[in-house]
Amino acid sequence: MAKITGFGGAFIRANNPKALYDWYEQHLGIAAPYGSFAFPKEEQRGHIAVAFFARSSDYFPPSQPAMLNFQVDDLDALLDRLVSAGVAVDPKRETYDYGRFGWFTDPEGNRVELWQPSGANT
Repeated sequence: MAKITGFGGAFIRANNPKALYDWYEQHLGIAAPYGSFAFPKEEQRGHIAVAFFARSSDYFPPSQPAMLNFQVDDLDALLDRLVSAGVAVDPKRETYDYGRFGWFTDPEGNRVELWQPSGANT
């Protein structure tokens, strides 16, 4: 039987996609040369999660239909760099046996989660 073999991407509406791509490249170092971000499988450091949240969940703003989660190799360094650049960063950081998490808000008001999988730069 045919089956799903992995997560293919996330598709988010934006008021100004070009400006948002430029912002992500400037602050997170990810480019979109073909109109989307691509992360080669060789560079992936952990499992990719797809999770459903109740509409009433406050894990991310209820007005936001989806939340991006990016894997990182050094959560603290990246969040500190974003703070230095004046980006709205949630001061809360959480640690679990499967990794560490932090959050920031992009220029269009989207809450974005960063995940440093266990074993990555620890």
